[in-house]
Amino acid sequence: MSDTLEARVGAALSRIKNPRLDNDLLSAGMIRDLVVTDDGRVAFKFLLSRADPATLVREARNALKAIEGVTDVKIGVVDPAGSSGPTHGPPQGAMPQSTGMPAAPTAAEFPHLGKVIAVSSGKGGVGKSTVAVNLAVALAQAGKRVGVMDADIYGPNIPRMFGVFERPPIKDGRIKPLEAHGVLLMSLGFLVERDAPAIWRGPIIMKVIQQFLRDVDWGELDYFLVDMPPGTGDAQLSLVQSVQVSGAVIVTTPQEMAVGDALRGAKMFERVNVPVIGIVENMSGYTDPDSGKRIEFFSSGGGERLAEEVGAPLLGKIPLQPGLADQADGGMPIVVAEPRSPAAAALVAVAGEVDRQASRRSMTLPIINQ
Repeated sequence: MSDTLEARVGAALSRIKNPRLDNDLLSAGMIRDLVVTDDGRVAFKFLLSRADPATLVREARNALKAIEGVTDVKIGVVDPAGSSGPTHGPPQGAMPQSTGMPAAPTAAEFPHLGKVIAVSSGKGGVGKSTVAVNLAVALAQAGKRVGVMDADIYGPNIPRMFGVFERPPIKDGRIKPLEAHGVLLMSLGFLVERDAPAIWRGPIIMKVIQQFLRDVDWGELDYFLVDMPPGTGDAQLSLVQSVQVSGAVIVTTPQEMAVGDALRGAKMFERVNVPVIGIVENMSGYTDPDSGKRIEFFSSGGGERLAEEVGAPLLGKIPLQPGLADQADGGMPIVVAEPRSPAAAALVAVAGEVDRQASRRSMTLPIINQ
């Protein structure tokens, strides 16, 4: 076989197997409109059905980037569902079919929100809201204009963690967000009684999220952080249907059970074309200040394992710290209450890394022009 760049690209794709089909990507007809330019740019359509592993896209991208001479890889993900063509995809040159997933609206719909970042976790109890709150405050301390939307409809924690409970005012027909520690805030917790049971169905969740996006006077922001509920449910899908999400930050603890749940959450974002921009490992161990001995209460290495599996950077590890939970309950984020503490320093570093990742590249999946 000729050792051209195109041949090496083809060989790399033929070495990747789809376990569902027990065949390689090329033989299965999953690669269409492959273009390899003289300056090393590779572009193609990837026909990925809902039954196929989403990790195949990342595996193909990583394999191609490892080839000497490849300078750029652009993959347009297309679901062959509904095609009248072959089983594995539409005819050559056909327009992409529906992905079966919510279509992200154009970025122009909410340009004033800046970069929309979902802070998510696969399960509850991993400190997702704590991370979201401190990231928002740290970004605001760095001079960014930041808003936080509490999308955890069933358990809104943002009011308590910011120490704000009053009802937001309405001016000229629009809701004015509340503010604390330099961050604009909106939560269902501001609008309902604190002891009211949250019994919401999917359409109500969608309506609340859309109202928080459209009817709140957010002004001009650099970052719009969304504190998601744990899991992969109505709120996540409603968000990506309502606004173009720039990327997701996944929060986990080191233990394997949390990592497994977080992986499912990360794959959900992959499936709806939201890139995971990084992993945060929370509760990452405790160092005794007297003896210097480090204690791993929740195992270790989970953040690294998840980052490797997802193909995203590990943004940082947040150590356990006495008093952090009490300060959060009292409306004082750790980056404000104890800015020199190890946990605060780690959270500020994570915020800086999020800002660098967001500024360095476009956080949307590359789509080939049709």
